[in-house]
Formats: sequence, C-alpha cells, structure tokens
Amino acid sequence: MSRIAGAARRYGVVVLALAAMLPACSSQADLKQALQVTDVSTGWYDFGVFEGKNKLVPSITFRLRKPADVRLSSVALNVVFRKDTGEEHDDVFVQRVDFGDDHQTQPVTVRGTSGYTADPPQSRIDMLKHSSFRDMDAEIFARQSSSQWVSLHKVRIARELITR
Repeated sequence: MSRIAGAARRYGVVVLALAAMLPACSSQADLKQALQVTDVSTGWYDFGVFEGKNKLVPSITFRLRKPADVRLSSVALNVVFRKDTGEEHDDVFVQRVDFGDDHQTQPVTVRGTSGYTADPPQSRIDMLKHSSFRDMDAEIFARQSSSQWVSLHKVRIARELITR
C-alpha cells in the first residue's frame, strides 16, 4: 500500500508541476501572427528651433489591433528609423502599450530624437525639398515580457510636415 501511495503522490506532483507550467507556456502569443498595425500615418514633425536651427524629426502614428481570442494585455515597442541607405538613424523604445476593451491600442505616436536641421531663413517645407535631405523608413518591433523582438511593420516616412 505504501508503494502505491508513494507512486500516486509522485504522479500527482508531476501533474501539478506540468499544470503550473501550462499558463506560462501558452501566455506567449505569436506577435507576428496576432498583431495588426493599423491607422498608420507618417511625416516629419516640426521640432521647432534647436541650437538656433530649424529641426525636423521623423514621426509615425499607428494603432495595434489583436484578435479577441488572443490573451495579451500589453506589449513593448521599439521603433527603428533608418535612412534610405539602410543605415540606422535613431530608435525609440516604448516600454508599454496597453490594449483596450476593443482589442486595440490608443493611437501610438513615436518621434525620433535625431533629425535634420537647417539655418533660417530656410523654411521647414524647403528642408523637405533640399537635395541633401534623405528619406527614412520606420520599422515597428514588438515583444511581450522577455521574448524576442518581432518585426511587425515597415513604412517609408512621408515627406510631409507635421506641426502637432
């Protein structure tokens, strides 16, 4: 009787351990498949005057949407801005973006910290037309907890001036 009770106890411990691990395993959603980037708009934000020069920085606004059956309350984001040559220009980390009851985020606006500057009287519109101005792309990466970063979306920053 004690051998059977011992085996049953060990079996019960194994079952409990496996059951405890299941939520941890299933809580990691496949972000590439689960998330959709929507309502994307881009442009060059008028940063104002910086060190006596007009400054423009790349800007992207978007929402993330997930299916109702995906158990995910928030994600971390990293938006990488790259010159059209592929050279990384800037990246911005967003620690937490929450999903609402409608299974999407509020609009997320991310602006680079580095950009282009020009001496007045060159207007900001003229800056976008200047021959040395280079286009940029923005790539949105996401992750949940300590998982790997996943690329969700890549878009060219429009040569449009954003003032707000």
